[in-house]
Amino acid sequence: MTNDDPLEIFRELFTRAAESCVEPDATVLSTVDADGRPSGRYVLLKAFDERGFVFYTNLQSRKGRALTANPSASLCFYWQPIHKQVRVEGTIERVSDAEADAYFATRPREFQIGAWASTQSAPLESRAELERRVDQARARFEGGIVPRPPFWSGFRVVPLSIEFWTRDAARLHERERYQRAGDHWIRGWLFP
Repeated sequence: MTNDDPLEIFRELFTRAAESCVEPDATVLSTVDADGRPSGRYVLLKAFDERGFVFYTNLQSRKGRALTANPSASLCFYWQPIHKQVRVEGTIERVSDAEADAYFATRPREFQIGAWASTQSAPLESRAELERRVDQARARFEGGIVPRPPFWSGFRVVPLSIEFWTRDAARLHERERYQRAGDHWIRGWLFP
């Protein structure tokens, strides 16, 4: 690819990945909490543009607390069928309430109910406890709109660097990295 805009390169790769991957939006989010403990988990990318890469979660979850304490994170996409990996490193910002409300309204009702029922990352005594909480949330919002919980929102990873990795059969993988420098990107290469 000859494009010097890493977000356009990402868009092109994401489109290609969507043609051959089951969940091209699945990405490993890595965080470091207030005690310096790293953690990685998959999240689903819900939007991306020149401002960054957006995902949604319970703000009181382990990742929500880590991102609040240490507003830096990385994302790692791996699209095996097209032999590509993309790494994004950057700072974190919360999406606006309007953005979170708009996205929450598009979620299936059961997902909305689940957001109210789950105290994500907290210990769970039994599956029955979760099912009871789901039933309570269903009853609470029966016949009405399910509003976005105040403890549920989105985060945006504002990229400082984006690396595109291409698999090479001889393990001489191609690594192209873009680093933000003010309002533009500087392109460089890394050894495999």
